[in-house]
Amino acid sequence: MKLIGSLTSPYVRKTRVVLAEKKIDYEFEIDSPWLPENQVSHVNPLGKIPVLVLDDNTVLFDSRVIVEYLDNVAPNNKLMPAPNRERSEVRRWEALADGICDAAALVFLERKRPAAQQSPDWITRQQLKIITSLEYMASELADGNWCMGTHFSLADVACGCALGYLVFRFPEIDWRGKHPNLARLYEKLMLRPAFSETIPQG
Repeated sequence: MKLIGSLTSPYVRKTRVVLAEKKIDYEFEIDSPWLPENQVSHVNPLGKIPVLVLDDNTVLFDSRVIVEYLDNVAPNNKLMPAPNRERSEVRRWEALADGICDAAALVFLERKRPAAQQSPDWITRQQLKIITSLEYMASELADGNWCMGTHFSLADVACGCALGYLVFRFPEIDWRGKHPNLARLYEKLMLRPAFSETIPQG
C-alpha cells in the first residue's frame, strides 16, 4: 500500500504512527495540496491528505477512516476497542485532537495572508478552541497513565500528534507549563519509535 502525504501534517503523522505501531509496511509518497503541481486532487477529490492507496488501488481518505481501516486489517496491537462505550470515548479523544489540529491549521493559514487581510477575531476564535480543548484534555487525562487509563490506544496517538503539531507550529503556546499531565504523556509518547521517527519537518 501507498501513503500520500506531507512531513508536516498532523493527520498524516497520525496515520504514520498507526502504521508503525501496527508494523505495516508501506510506500510513503511525499505530496501536499500546497505544493505547486501537486497530484493530491487526482487521487482524493477533496484535495486533502493523507490518502491511502491499497494494493488493489482502492483509495481511502480522511485520517479517521484510514486509521480505523488499518486497525482492523492487522489484528496485532489493537488501538481501538470493540464497538461499545469505550470505543466511543476513544473516538471522542480523536475528534478532540483533530479539532485542535483543525483550529491550529486555520490560524497558521490565516497568518500567512497579508496582514491587512487577516481577521484578528477569526484567529482569536480558533485560539480559544485550542485553549479550551487543551483544558478538556488535561481534565480527562487527570492522573492517568494513558488517555484511556491503563492502556495505549488511538486516543493517545491522536492526542500526541495534536500536541506535537502545537510544538511544531506554535511553540509560544505554553501548554506544557499549564498542563503538566499532558507534558508527561507527550514525553512518554516521544519515547516510542512511532512518534520519535515521525516528528514534523519543514
